[in-house]
Amino acid sequence: MRLLDLVEKTVTGMGYELVELEQAAHGLLRVYIDFPPEAADKGNITVEDCEKVSHQLSHVLTVENASYERLEISSPGLDRPLKKLSDYVRFAGQEATIKLRMPMPSAANRKSFQGVLHEPDGDMLKLEFEGKDGPAMLEFTLADVDKARLVPKVDFRSRKG
Repeated sequence: MRLLDLVEKTVTGMGYELVELEQAAHGLLRVYIDFPPEAADKGNITVEDCEKVSHQLSHVLTVENASYERLEISSPGLDRPLKKLSDYVRFAGQEATIKLRMPMPSAANRKSFQGVLHEPDGDMLKLEFEGKDGPAMLEFTLADVDKARLVPKVDFRSRKG
């Protein structure tokens, strides 16, 4: 079984969503987890969630004789990466930054955009951004995307102290 499949099966079996898996230098394996959309009311990923997944994954990776030196489990953070079509559906209406693999001729040959995600139309993804002549709509596919992340929103005023 491939490492990605093994990690994803373990993480989803525990009630989490695998957001991203990174294999970094010196055998570092980074696993980013979140709650799946149907469990989003659970709030944010906690240190306890990361500990639980780390403990289980360590056992599974040892049993499967996977090659790694260190394991890190983390939440995806406020600037969560958008990797799958379901991410674009889930976060429609939120602000995101999109960097395309190739410049988009229909958008003045730009590759980088920031705007509000719209509900995908089939496989066609949509981002409303501020163009030089006012609001514009970028339409692209998942294959066009180099990197995509949510724009962090933090409101310190709403905290009760």
